[in-house]
Amino acid sequence: MLVVTTENIPGKKYEVLGEVFGVTTQSKNVFRNIGAGLKNIVGGEIKDYTKMLEESRQVSVERLRANAAKIGADAVVMMRFDSGSIGQDMQSVAAYGTAVKYLAD
Repeated sequence: MLVVTTENIPGKKYEVLGEVFGVTTQSKNVFRNIGAGLKNIVGGEIKDYTKMLEESRQVSVERLRANAAKIGADAVVMMRFDSGSIGQDMQSVAAYGTAVKYLAD
């Protein structure tokens, strides 16, 4: 299923079905926290956290696609991400957009 960040899909006409979401929440484990604490002292990228956020984005987009498919969508336009912390040990990532159904030519 096509997922785009643009408002329009070139060459396609479609009707709007509604908003769709895909959400995941990941927890940091003890080893990641220890590594992050050490990295905080010396500075630099915390690669385990970066990997966790990349995985979270992938999971949230796959869930967005699944939710769009459930309502009969052909594509999702205007996809965006939102993220935030839940407490000190959890990160939530949401992918959201507008599900659309292609119109027959």
